[in-house]
Amino acid sequence: MFVIESWVINDDSPVPVSSEVVLEALRSRIDSRQLETWLTSSSGRTLAFVTNTERAMVMLLEEEGDPGEHAVDPGAQGASEGFVLSNGQDDEYPNEDTVPIGEAFGLVEHIVATGSWPADARWVVDR
Repeated sequence: MFVIESWVINDDSPVPVSSEVVLEALRSRIDSRQLETWLTSSSGRTLAFVTNTERAMVMLLEEEGDPGEHAVDPGAQGASEGFVLSNGQDDEYPNEDTVPIGEAFGLVEHIVATGSWPADARWVVDR
């Protein structure tokens, strides 16, 4: 029997978020200037979403300490700043290592629903 893992937002309620509500949760957090969100799955994996409201870094980690894998935008030029972490650190990332926020929302929704990247996603393994 195949069981899909459940996901919770680390600093919110311990109640799992479904793929149907995860985008609403992310948008609400962005509206309150919480630009960094970590989700943990029932199998111990973590999904990171960090945005500057225009682009986002989406990372999927297998376990603590794993360099993981992240979504990319091959050929994107320049860098974007304003990725404010929960500790107040304000990061800048190459645009190649982030994706437009709409695409990032779709990636998170798909990973929460299925546990894996969409077939058409562009991502690199950092391990």
